[in-house]
Parts: sequence; structure tokens; C-alpha cells
Amino acid sequence: MATPSNPLGMLFRAPAARLRWVALLLLVVGALAGLFVDPSVWNRIRGPLPEFPTKAFRLGLDLQGGSHLVYEADMQSVPEADRREQLNGLREVIERRVNAFGVSEPLVQTAIVGDKYRLIVDLAGILDVNEAIRQIGETPLLEFKEVSTEPARPLTAEEKKQLADSDAEAKKKAQDALKRVREPGADFAALAKELSDDPGSKDNGGDLDWFTAGTTVPEFETAVAALKVDEISKTPVATAFGYHIIKKTGEREAAGPELELSDGTTATSTVPEYRASHILFKKLAETDIVPPEQWKNSGLTGAHLRRANVLFDQQTGVVQIGLQFNDEGTKLFGEITKRNVGKPVAIFLDGVLLSDPVVQQEILVGEAVITGRYTIPEAKQMVRNLNAGALPVPITLVNQQTVGASLGAESLAKSLMAGLLGFAVVALFMFVIYRFLGVVATVALVVYAALTLAVFKMIGVTLTLAGIAGFILSLGMAVDANILIFERMKEELRSGKAIRDAMDEGFRRAWLSIRDSNASSLITCAILAWLGTSLVKGFAVTLAIGILVSMFTAIIVTRTFLRALAGRWMEKHLWIFGVAKRS
Repeated sequence: MATPSNPLGMLFRAPAARLRWVALLLLVVGALAGLFVDPSVWNRIRGPLPEFPTKAFRLGLDLQGGSHLVYEADMQSVPEADRREQLNGLREVIERRVNAFGVSEPLVQTAIVGDKYRLIVDLAGILDVNEAIRQIGETPLLEFKEVSTEPARPLTAEEKKQLADSDAEAKKKAQDALKRVREPGADFAALAKELSDDPGSKDNGGDLDWFTAGTTVPEFETAVAALKVDEISKTPVATAFGYHIIKKTGEREAAGPELELSDGTTATSTVPEYRASHILFKKLAETDIVPPEQWKNSGLTGAHLRRANVLFDQQTGVVQIGLQFNDEGTKLFGEITKRNVGKPVAIFLDGVLLSDPVVQQEILVGEAVITGRYTIPEAKQMVRNLNAGALPVPITLVNQQTVGASLGAESLAKSLMAGLLGFAVVALFMFVIYRFLGVVATVALVVYAALTLAVFKMIGVTLTLAGIAGFILSLGMAVDANILIFERMKEELRSGKAIRDAMDEGFRRAWLSIRDSNASSLITCAILAWLGTSLVKGFAVTLAIGILVSMFTAIIVTRTFLRALAGRWMEKHLWIFGVAKRS
């Protein structure tokens, strides 16, 4: 029996009025979960009330439609001991490629059947996959790149127009602002805070502090030098940054460099020093439209890499990554390291930056070590990526199946119908056999279904036919828990116990059976999710979530509803529990 130190025991021994509030709260949570699952009805009738946010379920290939592709990897040039590792590396490369062209919830798996090494790619929602097939089928591209010193490409005619439009817009804003600045009583500092695009000075009212001649852009300095103190520029001043409205706020002489005189002595020169405030209206620069390339090709690619492996520093034990190049790669790598000492050399796989280690010295032996703060799993991942791009492992499309959107929609509709019919049959069974208890259990099951589907949607579970089957099975298990509880309650009622005591004893006696059966089911789900294929994993995940939520609804929700509704009137109407009237 529950003791006062047990929080659940204290909850269920609370006065009926308080339990009714808890039951109402659970109903509200269930209703909100239901709205999260399907807000369409609420959003149509909400009137002035706020709209409920919408989020679509993630549907698998069999429900949404899409394409199923099977590739075979040619491992003839790969040592047998390395083939499984190579296949995993190819899978990761293909996952990156699929994600790059925006496929929703792609699924990439490996399969080894005899001497066949295969990659299975499911692209949900993609029916025309010609471009995807082209990109997936390319051999992974590994590139070594240097820091680029080349200028950006020339602007196109459209980009030149964009640059000119930005210039004209900034100039127009500056001219309009100058009119406001010149109005009687205008506060330059306040207008700078309001209008300036210079984040470094606007909060200070546009103040740039003192600066020496020769330390700013020439156009700006020339304009400041021509102004008198407290004078404002008559027109906006154009520089590479944009258009400035300038107010000169100070001028003085400052000590300059030492000068050697003809008599051999030295004297300190003076240079003008200015102080000014400005209001800046930025315009686009060419580099804003076409940024210069950060990296350029070095000519060294994965074709020159013989092998990458995980190493450990003999002195410190720090994890490192070793690179071994072929003869041509050794020569290229030596040239690259010679001209990039102290500079980074970046490693890209399929255009994605893997690492950009700094060259410490010229390397001519064809072997290099990448150091960094790598963990062992991170180093293994990097080696797998490098080897996937280094070894020419072609893949061939051997099978392609397309699931039409209409067929997927039909499967989804049939699945939903099966779920609704199953729920209706279960509810009818509970009404007939358990009467009042069946009504309470059905309400709890509705809350269960809403909560479970809300969890699926919230954490992004991909629903497949197998996953829906797992959900429906968990619904049956939730009913099973209620049946265990209700049968124990009926036994206690027949023995003459009061309603509330029978409820408490029924839940207490049923709990061990519910706990053990659900624990064994969860262990099975964990094994299926660990060792099973994608479809089996989907089934296991949805079933496990359903089991956890069903335990909550059976032990908390159903019990709260029953305790909130329990009363002395039930003692005279035991037939509503399916129990004959006591003599």
C-alpha cells in the first residue's frame, strides 16, 4: 500500500475535489496534445483566438512516396580487411550529398550479402531523382587547398547595377539627412545615433575621437582638414565605405617623428591632429556582392593519397592523423608545404571542409601528421572520411523503385482507418465487459493516443507502416494494462472492500505485472532498434515510446480519473463495474 512518503500515494489520497482538478488538468494536457497533432479544426473555428502552430509529421518512404535506390560498391581494389570500413565511409559521404540537395529525412544504409557490398538509399518525397542519382553516383572528391590570394571574379552586369543602386540609395539618404542636420537647433549627436550605419561610433553620437593625419582614408581626411572647428560638411563626402556627413569638432598639433637637422642635432616635428564626428550611410562594396575566394586548388587530390590512419604521439600519447602520399603526391605535397609554412592547408571532401591544419615546416618525405585536439572517435571519423575520398571506389546503381505519392497516401489512409477501427473495437469491448471502468479507460486511451502522437511529432519520429503498426500494438498494450488493473479491482470489490480501497489495491496488485511485462517489451525494443533494419527500427522506436506513454496513462491518468469520480453512490451500483450486487 502507498505510504504518506510516497508522492503518488499522497496524490491519490488527496481529497476528491483536488483530484478532480488534477483530472481536469490531465484532460487539458490531452486536449492540447490533440491540437498539436491536428490543429486544423481549431484553426478554422478559432475566431479572434490565436492560431495553434502547425507542424507536419515526418512520413517515411512507404507513406509519403519517393524513391528507393540500391547501389553496389566495387571493392576489388580495396583490401578485404578494409572493405567494411570503406563502405561505412562511402555511406557517410552519400548522406552528406543527399542532405546537401535538401531531401527530407533521407535514409542511407549499408548491406553486405556474400561478396556484395551495397548502399541502400531511401529518398522520401522525391519522385524525380535523376539529379540525385547523378550526384550520389560520383566518386567522393577529396581536395587539398591553399589560402587564395587571387582577386574575386569580375562583377556581372546585374551585379554592377546592384552596386550602382546601392551607391545611389546611400547618397540619397545622406542628402536627406544633411537637410535635417542643417535645420536650426538640430542635434548632430542625436541624429548620428538615429541614422548612422557605423556601429562603432553611432552610440557615441558619431564621435571618432582624435586621429592623426595619414591614418584614415584620404577622402575623409581631406574633407575634415578643409572644415573649421564645429563646421559641418556642405555635401556628403564619398569614400569606399559610403557617404559621410562630417562635423569637425577639434584640431591641434601633435608630436610627430624625430627629424635630423643639418647640424647633426634632432628635433621633434609636429603633425596636425583632428577630431570629428560623422553620420555614415553605408553602400555595398564589390566584396559584399562577390566575396573573394578563401581557398584555391593546390592540385593535390584524393588520388594522390595512399592511406590515412590514426596515430598516437610516442611522447605524449596525443591522438594524431597520419597521411601517406604516392610518389606524385609526395612531390606535390612537398611543393605545397614549402610555400605555405605558417599558413593553413585545407582538406575538403565533396566541398565540405574537414580540417585546415597549419603547416609547421616543409615536408618532402610523403608522410605528414595532422595534430589537433582530436578524440579517438573524431580521429577515426576523419580517417574514414579521408580514405573514402582517397580510394577510387565506384558505386553502381543496381536497383531503383519509385513509390508514387498516391500509393503512399493510400497506404497512409488504410493505416489510419485500421487504427480507428481497432480503437473502436477495443472501446466497444471495454464498454461491454467493464462498463463504467471501460468508459474511463477509453477516455484515458484517447489521452494516451494524443500524447503519443504529439511525442512522435515533437521529436521528429519518421512514421512508416511498420512504425504505425508499433503504435497500434502499443495501444493494445495500454488496454492490456487497464484490464489487469480492472480485474484486480473487481476481485477486491467481490471480496467486500470499499470502492476506494478496491481501487488502491487493484492498482497495487497489477503494478508488478504491468512493470515486468512492459520492461521485457522495452528490452525487446532496444534489441530490435540496435540490430534491426530501418523498418524494424521504426517499429521498435514507436512501440517503445508507446509503451512508456501507456504506462503513464494506465498508472497516472486512469487512476486519477477513477479516484476523482469515486463516491459512495458507487457502493449501491456495483453493476457499473461488472460486479454483482453484494448481499
